[in-house]
Amino acid sequence: MFVRPALGLAAGAALLLLTAPAAPAADPSETVTVDPTGTIAADGTVTLSGTYRCLGNTGPAFVSSSVSQAKPDVRHGIGGTSAVCDGQEHRWQNTGKPSDALDAGTASVEAAVMELRPVGGLPLPRFHAVQRQDVTLTRD
Repeated sequence: MFVRPALGLAAGAALLLLTAPAAPAADPSETVTVDPTGTIAADGTVTLSGTYRCLGNTGPAFVSSSVSQAKPDVRHGIGGTSAVCDGQEHRWQNTGKPSDALDAGTASVEAAVMELRPVGGLPLPRFHAVQRQDVTLTRD
């Protein structure tokens, strides 16, 4: 399987599941942060970033992110990054082009560290950490 489709699949699964109440992280040291500023390129591509820390994955893990602006009930997935769950703090950066153009200014971003843990032969999502906060989007 190619990496991009796998990341897209994981990010899509995470976004669908982020609307459900998330279980608390298994360990309070598992975290995800979002940098206070993101960028919008001339072609509309959004870049978001931050840090994460997770422990003890048995399946592939990812950092997914989404953004909303004018319509709070509409979230746009902004990429997915492979995560290394070794207990150390790592940087993440996701890019993606939302279907609706975003403007410079305040936006709500949600980031999650999610693992596809094999349970009975099926990969089921396990959230290690979730963070939602407002950021400032700036033009490149």
